[in-house]
Amino acid sequence: MRCDVFSIFPDYLSPLNLSLMGKAQAEGLVDLSVHDLRDFTTDRHRSVDDTPYGGGAGMVMAAEPWARALESVIPAGSEVQRPTLIVPSPAGEVFTQARAEELATEDHLVFACGRYEGIDERVLEWAAGHFVVRPMSLGDYVLNGGEVAVLAMVEAIVRLIPGVVGNPLSLVEESHQDGLLEYPVYTKPSRWREADVPEVLLSGNHAKIARFRRDEQLRRTAARRPDLIARLDPAQLDRNDLEILHIEGFAVQNGAVRSVASDPGEN
Repeated sequence: MRCDVFSIFPDYLSPLNLSLMGKAQAEGLVDLSVHDLRDFTTDRHRSVDDTPYGGGAGMVMAAEPWARALESVIPAGSEVQRPTLIVPSPAGEVFTQARAEELATEDHLVFACGRYEGIDERVLEWAAGHFVVRPMSLGDYVLNGGEVAVLAMVEAIVRLIPGVVGNPLSLVEESHQDGLLEYPVYTKPSRWREADVPEVLLSGNHAKIARFRRDEQLRRTAARRPDLIARLDPAQLDRNDLEILHIEGFAVQNGAVRSVASDPGEN
């Protein structure tokens, strides 16, 4: 995979050279380049922003430096698949594990780190002729710029490329892989400050351990992310799952998993 990242603060992206991300680059699993947007300016002040039309607070990133920057990574030849341009934005679609899995199959990703009040909208309209443009958001909050979001997105995507993570099974047993949060984990010693590891994990009974972990996933998700429980497919839940969900205040009603804790029909 090839990744190009454009930012006015390229040093902000230096953590992408560390740990597994750095190893993935060294082994040729990903070709990552971080570019300084100011290198694509033409004035002596290397300006990248200006005041917004229509008034309002803040500054808007100018179109021409962005167009020049993005033109530098447009592949030659009409037969080449268009790269995907990801623009971090609180106005974008939410970046999820499913989106990370989808993007991990792409050959070329380009990330545009906006700042200030954002990038001139005409850049995205122009870019649609050369890229698959996808504004994306980490969540319902606002950051100072796109760099933090890109750090998270690139790591979430690249770690899914075969060979980046040493044990591929660890990618399966993670939060959000099956629509639930990950179960709690423990290591030695088995007793620490009067707290014991759950006995079932010491039993060697793999079936019981799997059931325990599944139950803990359901309990944790019900407590922390009930919205994820509501998305579960009832057809994929077994009797034990339904018993745990009932204890946690959920039941299958009209073909969907619903919270019954506040059911007005209950006393």
